Amino acid sequence: MVSGRVAYLNGAFVPESEAKITLFDSQNHMGDMVHENTRTFGHRPFKLREHMERLYYSMAAVEIDCGLTIEQMEEVTLELLSRNEHTLAPEEDCFFIHDVSRGPHEYYAEVFPEGLGPVIGIYLWPLTRILANRARLYDSGVNAVTPRQRHVPTRFIDPKVKSRSRLHYQMAELEMRHWGADAWAILLDEDGFLTEGTAANFLLVKDGTLLSPEPRNILRGVTRQTVIEMADKTGIGFVEKNLEPYDILTADEAFFTTTSIFMMPATRFNGRPIGKGGVGPVYRRLANAFIESIGVDFIEQARLCAERLGVDWQSPQQEHGD
Repeated sequence: MVSGRVAYLNGAFVPESEAKITLFDSQNHMGDMVHENTRTFGHRPFKLREHMERLYYSMAAVEIDCGLTIEQMEEVTLELLSRNEHTLAPEEDCFFIHDVSRGPHEYYAEVFPEGLGPVIGIYLWPLTRILANRARLYDSGVNAVTPRQRHVPTRFIDPKVKSRSRLHYQMAELEMRHWGADAWAILLDEDGFLTEGTAANFLLVKDGTLLSPEPRNILRGVTRQTVIEMADKTGIGFVEKNLEPYDILTADEAFFTTTSIFMMPATRFNGRPIGKGGVGPVYRRLANAFIESIGVDFIEQARLCAERLGVDWQSPQQEHGD
């Protein structure tokens, strides 16, 4: 099916089906690509500058010069949204995905007589199906599971560089399939401390205080930072410290934060209830504060997406496996 959407690829806006990257690109050989995901609320990009700053930090860390200033990257992104906005329903929001690679690997330079250089790809994707499939989880919460797969130690690669080299995430996700559709991974580091989920940060609540793993071994998520700011504005204390699985078992609440769904409550840990086993008051307080500030009810939006696609967001949770 032709979407009618266009993507940006190295200076040109082209139909999605024509946005193709060569097999010889270094991303295929080394996972040599950095990226960012940004979403809209009410068709307006949320914290685009913060996401672009992290993208440019990641590029600097891996020594890629994409040839665009951060201001130019923002302009291209906003133009991409403008060119695609007609494909979105009024109540529909989308992702922006920015991928920047080093370009064709130098081994294959003879295939590119025009020279080698970085590849910039930007595309957007409607959030409707992503939100619809998660709508019921806002009420029941997810099952936070610690997989056998550990996080890559920071002495090997800095997790604050957001790259496409994420096979360890995929291995954790494959294990989650055995737990059921409501299982979300929370990876441990080599010392057994909590780090982050696969493309999501993880936070606990204990005695009314928000707790986070230390930032040394996690991606410092833009959404995570937004929640921290909300906590400060609403008088909720915040502490960063080493956290162990035991701390989840003794917590009052837990939740994941990530760009697409903003905040997702975790009501179980490895199948056991967290706190009272339901969505907690601190989560609701922070969610309501964000909804008020942004003017979009992200939970209700997910339910509307589910209704639009015929997904039953009120159905009971599937039982987890072993």
